[in-house]
Amino acid sequence: MTTADIKDIFLHAVAAVHPQELMRKNVQVQPGSRIITISGDDYEIPEDGRVWVMGAGKAAAAMAQELEKILLPHFSLQGMVITKYGHALPLQQLGLLEAGHPVPDQNSVAASVKLQAIAAQVQPSDLVIFLLSGGASALLADVPAGSHLEEVQQLFEALLKSGADIREMNVVRKHISGIKGGQLAKSIYPATLCTLILSDVVGDDLSVIGSGPTVPDPSTFADTMAVFRKYHLPEKISAALLQHIENGVAGAIPETPKPGDKDFGHVHNYLAGTNRIALEAAAGKARELGYYPLLLSDTINGDAHTVATSLVQTALGYSGSLPACLLAGGETTVTITGNGLGGRNQQLALAAGMALAHHPTLTFLSGGTDGSDGPTNAAGAIVDASTMQNARNMQLDANSFLQHNDAWHFFSKAGGLLITGPTQTNVMDLMILLITADTPKI
Repeated sequence: MTTADIKDIFLHAVAAVHPQELMRKNVQVQPGSRIITISGDDYEIPEDGRVWVMGAGKAAAAMAQELEKILLPHFSLQGMVITKYGHALPLQQLGLLEAGHPVPDQNSVAASVKLQAIAAQVQPSDLVIFLLSGGASALLADVPAGSHLEEVQQLFEALLKSGADIREMNVVRKHISGIKGGQLAKSIYPATLCTLILSDVVGDDLSVIGSGPTVPDPSTFADTMAVFRKYHLPEKISAALLQHIENGVAGAIPETPKPGDKDFGHVHNYLAGTNRIALEAAAGKARELGYYPLLLSDTINGDAHTVATSLVQTALGYSGSLPACLLAGGETTVTITGNGLGGRNQQLALAAGMALAHHPTLTFLSGGTDGSDGPTNAAGAIVDASTMQNARNMQLDANSFLQHNDAWHFFSKAGGLLITGPTQTNVMDLMILLITADTPKI
């Protein structure tokens, strides 16, 4: 029963941040007018003005589909969005491209070129609505002069395996790009640009989400070099990309546009979906199912193993009303040292499973709200004492699977993979712990 409950809580939370819910809350058209209201602000479209829609991210297709339903009865739309393979949805007027994620591919480069060409057509009297969600950093990719796509892919791979957090990774991504870090907004100026954002970043820093194509960038080439050195990347990437960053540090390549730049005078960025919204919905569902919810944090970060141990210890030390549902959200990191299959949520769940193996009153879930976790078919995993007992009965060495970053194979054998398919949203990860009876103190 607890396994069904914990999955139900997770799915309810994900539904609360689906674009179908979020777009209608944030975009309306005043009947009989040419006024579009975005997050409470009114934008009147002149008679000679056009409405453009652009976007990138795992949720871009779903956001565009809902926006068409809202706007098409009143306005003709032009533009294009880019999403991850397998996330396409039918659109009526807007173009749609699919591209590589988490590592960019040739379609990512082609999409970036096409989006920049569309941006060049925008006139000062037009309104541009940009739909941004997690995944845009890979889906909108370009290649610095003198380097090749394969070298950019190598850098993305090295970043993903390094243990760098999303802020650090996107500092690098912005400085090998001509579209990220506010550069798309610069190309659209002086037209009015409104960006609706689903946050997949701890703390909801708009300059980090999707590498901030419409947001001023406070980071620098020097910051990029600091990330390179911290994670020993110079020896893992091409000489051409390293030279590009060194040229930027020397001032030979222009910096990304900074806060205060005049080109952001007509830019309005709106945070439409967050991890906090999902957690609050999860708490409501838990309460409906008879649990006492406790929201721990929506800013979980750091090493997945450390986070797993801390969350289980918190549950073991819980002294409130029972049954309880402890809720947390954020995004952990994993330094990959093995050659197994999995993702940060499955890795976190396996580490938690080892910590709760002898506590049958605990059930743990860690899952990505986008429905994907690493290069696997799972969003994450659900684990309890019975899962770990199954593993022992099958003579599976949990610690070996953990050390080899092979959590997917562990859970595919012992049971517990959380498979949802693409959810068409993305607000980081959710961690849920159910406590069904008094738990021994540690």
